[in-house]
Amino acid sequence: MIIPVRRRRLVTAAALCAALTGCAGGPNGSASFPAAATPAASASGRPAPAPSPERAAPPTLAAGPGGLTPVFERARDTRTKTVALTFDADMTADQGPRAARGEHFDNPALIASLRRLKVPATVFMTGRWAEEYPDQARSIGRDPLFEIANHSYSHHAFKSPCYGLPTVDGQQMRTDVERAFAAFRKAGARNIVPYFRFPGGCYDDEALRALAPAKVTAVQWDVVSGDAFARDGDAVAEQVLAGVRPGSLVVMHCTRSAAPVTEQAILRIVPELRERGYRFVKVSDLMKTS
Repeated sequence: MIIPVRRRRLVTAAALCAALTGCAGGPNGSASFPAAATPAASASGRPAPAPSPERAAPPTLAAGPGGLTPVFERARDTRTKTVALTFDADMTADQGPRAARGEHFDNPALIASLRRLKVPATVFMTGRWAEEYPDQARSIGRDPLFEIANHSYSHHAFKSPCYGLPTVDGQQMRTDVERAFAAFRKAGARNIVPYFRFPGGCYDDEALRALAPAKVTAVQWDVVSGDAFARDGDAVAEQVLAGVRPGSLVVMHCTRSAAPVTEQAILRIVPELRERGYRFVKVSDLMKTS
């Protein structure tokens, strides 16, 4: 189920000002995000082709004070009119029976509209969603327009209280995250980035400490769309349009059953922001400027 989002505390200035680092390995040590390498000479003596940008290591933030998982909320560059649209593909670990009865936790029309409008986006996917919709997870995760980030496997909270969500035990937090990454790979997704969004947006230092070994950057937002449970697409669009500033990161949802007007809002948001001179980017691109 989708939980209404809420702004959490800002990370310390030290964490946000930390130098960017590459991710040395995958979240569980089995998947890697290789850095771009210097072209090597081929057998013919000519330089080998440089790696494509998609294969370069996604940027991450350096660990925060005390080694805590860093948190990214928006780009620090406020001179460039860029904005990142992010979509949470929520599904809890126990909602399979509801999906079997016909409830739609996906939103293929939204993804189709983003493709038609050529809007890059980051989808924060739960592992359970990837298991329920493996074909869609693979399609999204192989499209260079998109990248898949981690929204946990279970969509249980990493801090309590958190909108009534069940809570993941501190010792199981990293396992929950790794299980989601494994589900993405099993579905055949490739464009997987080492970013994590807390279910419900709820976290504390204990959660940041527990996730540190996973070497992910936590990604929150500075613009709440209000699309969860909304019935008026124009109201959602107006809230986003009023909140976006250069470098903003917008949180939306990719779940028809609990965010049914998101596509309608996007059809207004995208042309209006482009008319204002904004360029849409993925979170990885936004993070590069920080």
